Amino acid sequence: MIKLVLATAISMMLMFDPSVAEAKSRSKDHTATVKRIKAKRPETAKLIAADNRHRMVRRVAKVRGRRSIVYQPMRRAAPALAILTAGDAAGLNRTRDPLDLRSSVAFVQDQASAEVLFEKNATVALPIASITKLMTGLLVVQARQDLNEVITVTDEDVDRHKYTSSRLPVGARMTRGNLLHIALMSSENRAAAALGRNYPGGITAFVAAMNAKARELGMNDTHYVDSSGLSSQNVSSARDLAKLVMTAHQEPLLRQYTTDPEYVVEASGRRMQYHNTNYLVAMPDWNIGLQKTGFINEAGRCLVMQAMIQGRNVVMVFLDSKGKQSRTADAGRMRKWLEALKPASIPAAAAGGVPVTVSASAAAPVVQ
Repeated sequence: MIKLVLATAISMMLMFDPSVAEAKSRSKDHTATVKRIKAKRPETAKLIAADNRHRMVRRVAKVRGRRSIVYQPMRRAAPALAILTAGDAAGLNRTRDPLDLRSSVAFVQDQASAEVLFEKNATVALPIASITKLMTGLLVVQARQDLNEVITVTDEDVDRHKYTSSRLPVGARMTRGNLLHIALMSSENRAAAALGRNYPGGITAFVAAMNAKARELGMNDTHYVDSSGLSSQNVSSARDLAKLVMTAHQEPLLRQYTTDPEYVVEASGRRMQYHNTNYLVAMPDWNIGLQKTGFINEAGRCLVMQAMIQGRNVVMVFLDSKGKQSRTADAGRMRKWLEALKPASIPAAAAGGVPVTVSASAAAPVVQ
């Protein structure tokens, strides 16, 4: 009992001893300081940053037939890399022109007289993307294939080159006419693939026929490897494409299908609405007789059109354009330039209209 009382008394004395309390206080302050210093160390900051980069994401998954919560690391996406087009690689984007076009290639021709009104890098063969489908449509129409024949979309029509999506599922059944319609109007890739596959002799014979037609039309800078334009090996020059546009414009069905603003088709009994990839066809101030758009990374934005401007039918070709709406904006710039070139009723020679030729090797536009 005496020992217990003594122990308690000693403890109370130590508790209220100023020197001991001060020592404990200094010890606590030192510990806090150490913690603050450690928190400011760069190694700790790096660990926190690394933790932020590898945060966990909560997912619901099935494990052995049961719903389970799993956590997966979430990583930040890598920054997008700029993709050079074939035109950029050739240096065509450095070519300047009087209209400040965003397209590396441009060509404008009077449809009736074949007079060249504007030319910029027009003889360079470049990837043409879905402009290819205009040749696909020309072959189908000129082969007089049955447009009412029902065709089934198969696994062969799935894009395994660019892995583009499609609203047409494998197994969908649609008439050849409707496939042609949405291939030209909405640039539907599986539709174009199915059209080529259902040509006599299959897709190999179809591509051979495409190249034969190109040679027949004098398109010497042109080569095709598929019916959709997904391959960058489908190449042509602006001058060649103007020949294709003028030939395709002679087919009423191609004029209608390429310029319809929208259309409803049936696939296996299901109704689907498609829209034109070129919004200019719905603009009341444009009079477009035929058109086709195209895009893949290697080609940039592409556009071919036949239109009436100031009472004159012209063919316009724009390739390797930069920006989503740049090709149509270039068409607008070209129309304004043509409208200012001469009055509608005066022939070009009398009005003093002169064509503009621009090439990649020229330091400045050459007027001829």
